[in-house]
Amino acid sequence: MLQFLKYKWEDFDNYYSIVADDQVMKYITGNAMSEKQAREKFTSIMQINEEENLLGYFKVIDHNYGLIGDCKLVRYKYDRSMLEIGYLLKYAFWRKGFGTKICKKLLRKSAKIAPKDNIIGVIDPDNVASKRLLEKFGFKSCFIGEEDDVPTEKFILCR
Repeated sequence: MLQFLKYKWEDFDNYYSIVADDQVMKYITGNAMSEKQAREKFTSIMQINEEENLLGYFKVIDHNYGLIGDCKLVRYKYDRSMLEIGYLLKYAFWRKGFGTKICKKLLRKSAKIAPKDNIIGVIDPDNVASKRLLEKFGFKSCFIGEEDDVPTEKFILCR
């Protein structure tokens, strides 16, 4: 069973244990975050978590393994009428079905919070596993190109 726990300020070390891995960050930033980069990103995560009661960034806890990654359900920064989902898994938990479980739980959560809002997933176009996962849940590709100087593919789930 998976549990989503909203990040708190004292969770930085948990966050850093995820983003300090080159393999985990391959399709996000291209390589691991330095501690300084992670602290800057974590500060922005905490600002979002403090602004939003039900939305935000969450630790993903599995009852057998403990912390396996993190996920987000947030307002999309370029269109606040949409929600954005995303997740990161520690490398040891890749290809074990956790992405599907996280996505399913995020979609259920979004249906309770904002049932009419469209949902976007933003990935690296080379991330075949994430592309397949989004398509499995009915997302359709709507953009391939560069955004913020990063190769980007966007998938939308219209409600």
